[in-house]
Amino acid sequence: MLEQHLVILMVKLAVAASLASVLTRSARFTQMLLREERTLIHRVQMALVSAVIFGSGVAARVVTRDAYQAVDLGLEGSLVMGMLGGYVTGLLAGVLISIPAMFNGELLTMILFAAAGVLGGLLRDVAPDREAIWKLTFPDQALFRLLRKRDLRPTAFSLVCVIVILLAEFLRFTLAKLFPNRGVFDLQEKWGGGGPWLVVAVYATTLLSAMLPIKIWNSKRYERKLELQQSSLNEARLAALSRQINPHFLFNTLNSVASLIRLDPEQARQVVYKLSKILRRLLRQPENLTPLREELSFIDDYLAIEMVRFGEKLRFVREIDPATIDLLVPSMLLQPLVENSIRHGLASKVDGGTVRVRSRLSEGRLQILVEDDGVGIPEAKLARLFEQGIGVSNVNERLKVLFGDEYKMWIDSRPGEGTSTGIEIPEQAAGATRHSDESPDKPADALVGSR
Repeated sequence: MLEQHLVILMVKLAVAASLASVLTRSARFTQMLLREERTLIHRVQMALVSAVIFGSGVAARVVTRDAYQAVDLGLEGSLVMGMLGGYVTGLLAGVLISIPAMFNGELLTMILFAAAGVLGGLLRDVAPDREAIWKLTFPDQALFRLLRKRDLRPTAFSLVCVIVILLAEFLRFTLAKLFPNRGVFDLQEKWGGGGPWLVVAVYATTLLSAMLPIKIWNSKRYERKLELQQSSLNEARLAALSRQINPHFLFNTLNSVASLIRLDPEQARQVVYKLSKILRRLLRQPENLTPLREELSFIDDYLAIEMVRFGEKLRFVREIDPATIDLLVPSMLLQPLVENSIRHGLASKVDGGTVRVRSRLSEGRLQILVEDDGVGIPEAKLARLFEQGIGVSNVNERLKVLFGDEYKMWIDSRPGEGTSTGIEIPEQAAGATRHSDESPDKPADALVGSR
């Protein structure tokens, strides 16, 4: 019989861990856990969700006439909700979780569970800081730290929490003793006898059943916080890379204006007007992704500036697949590549040349090519282009942040014949919700080759 009771207690621990794991799969519940400050509505919602989970265990025990005693975690659930959500959450959760037991004639259950929820709220109020509840340690660890005189306040708080959880179990046992006719459900009262070791096992199970969910949810909190931190880092990295591109483009354009002011003031005025249009567009473009149509329009304005300088020597050809025109691409994707083609490929050619932009859609992948028939890139310089080229390295870094290992970027060049820069990214339709925080861990391949 003793072995059977111990098995029930072990199953109870397994049920506590399983229920906590089920709740972590709810994005809404995870958001509730992450909130440092909760409104009344948030607290009520948290109580309702927990009531459904823990109340189901109480109902299952009642319906099966105590056949499944291990699934009843009503007392532990009420206490934990108070510790995590405060008085309102603990009190409401305790009342709702107790309803199945009340229908079974266990009339003191609501008082017990509501009191446990309030006790949990009291623990939350006396915690030394907001993270103290999440940093609860088991009694042996708390005593060890206390003896070593490290982190006295959190350690003392952990011991207080342990005492309160054990006190809640003692209250349940006392009520069951005083009111044996279905006052409350209690394992010790149901089993009777068993010796002191079984009593210790029951108290230890209650303690672990309350602390296990907190430990599991804390792991989920840390995981989510790391994701949010990574997202913030990626956003900051993208912003820094964007700021690197814009001044680079701006300074080159201002240099062109400076060279035109004395030679042709009217053309200089036109260039400044075009530049102002570009800058207004940049200031209105806070998103990381933009339709290809807008990128091409941006390139038209940029080339209008460059053609003032190069005249008919600079030609631009677009070969755009209509199926790709509204697909999303990283903003400021094409301008650095087109600028490289002009500055390094065509500027030194006496008769100028052509910049060609192609796009096509193949098997859910958007492919973009920026080609020129300029002077090409020496092989020695080509091998270091992703590390040393401002525009190319910037585009590559932004693609890596946005798409992880789901993109490809390559450069093919042959001196005297020209250069081709290719990009392949996943198809992103307008309205897609892809963000930088979703980028995988592995870096993408940046390929450089000579054709």
